[in-house]
Amino acid sequence: MNRVSQEKLQAVQALVGENRENIIKFMCEIVAIPSMDSQIGEVGQRIGDEMKRLGFDEVRFDKMGNILGRIGDGPRKIVFDSHIDTVGIGDPASWTHDPFKGKIEDGVLYARGACDEKGSTPGMVYGLSIANRLGLLEGWTAYYFGNMEEWCDGIAPNSFVEVDPGVRPDFVVIGEPTKMQVYRGHKGRLEMRVVAKGRSAHAASNHLGDNAIYLLLPVIAGIRDMEPQLGDHPFLGHGKITVSDMTVKTPSINAVPDEAVIYIDRRMTFGETKEEVIAQVEALIPEELKSKVKVEVLHYDEPSYTGFVFPVEKYFPAWALEEDHPLVEAGQTVRRAIGLPDRPAGKWNFSTNGIYWAGKANIPSIGFGPGDEETAHTVMDSVRLDDVVKATEFYALLPAVLAAALD
Repeated sequence: MNRVSQEKLQAVQALVGENRENIIKFMCEIVAIPSMDSQIGEVGQRIGDEMKRLGFDEVRFDKMGNILGRIGDGPRKIVFDSHIDTVGIGDPASWTHDPFKGKIEDGVLYARGACDEKGSTPGMVYGLSIANRLGLLEGWTAYYFGNMEEWCDGIAPNSFVEVDPGVRPDFVVIGEPTKMQVYRGHKGRLEMRVVAKGRSAHAASNHLGDNAIYLLLPVIAGIRDMEPQLGDHPFLGHGKITVSDMTVKTPSINAVPDEAVIYIDRRMTFGETKEEVIAQVEALIPEELKSKVKVEVLHYDEPSYTGFVFPVEKYFPAWALEEDHPLVEAGQTVRRAIGLPDRPAGKWNFSTNGIYWAGKANIPSIGFGPGDEETAHTVMDSVRLDDVVKATEFYALLPAVLAAALD
């Protein structure tokens, strides 16, 4: 199917127009609720109340504490994924406005989480309700999944499929900011640490010690210079590697440290395996230091705010759908129908829950959302309110267009 019927389009646009003020009000209310450090209970409750008001068939929190809304009862399953936690605000003095009250200037809402990623939630919630009302969810069971993602990409959808509700969807739409384009992939990531064990001594007798910081210097220098040697891919781009943090254990500031740890963020493109990436870092350790310096892959096993624990290795595979995949083509069809400028399907520079949906579970996924990822995590975190409303049309129409393409 390469077009949307004018009847369906006009019906969707009419209902979106009728709900414009409700959609914007809902958006402003959810960014006003702090949800840092994966504390999404309060904002999840507000979103759940809206879904109940709009007639979703089931609304509840899952065991991890994510908010679920189910609508429709067809055999095909589609998930609309939007993480509703945010990073912190950093130095409050660096903001020109209250990050939660926000401000609206020239039609743009500035607030923490406006771009990353609460901006897709109103459109998804209202879009699914409108689609159901107009019969555009025939053959579908659709889920809105408002989840926690900032501290461990993919853990929430992993739990969605394997624990609660224990549903494996056929397709996923990820609401991370895409500048209103369809995105079809991004690089993967492996998080590692390198641990050096030295020997402490008084700083006045440092020759008796073995400084753990110094043991890491060859590794740090090697990582600094490694990037030109990393893999490349025509669509996903070049691999990346960064020393992102360092911790030191020392008896005092007047002693030789006996342990030092660096943390590594390694962005992986297609053609790079987890084993090869680990071996690249291990090769930076001089032979004479291999007994003192070790590379470890990080794991995430922190409990959620409900106390739920779901241990995962912090390996996140790269993924991409082909441009001619039915889901990508359906997304592009809807974009054209609602009057957005024609653009090729793109990719994110950062990581999303797609690392589980598409990267690990091999579930076809695309991204579509208002906002520009360059403002994410900054004091300019923002989204155009017209785009928040316009995205509602996309989310409402996509299931019917995709179903037509598959049948």
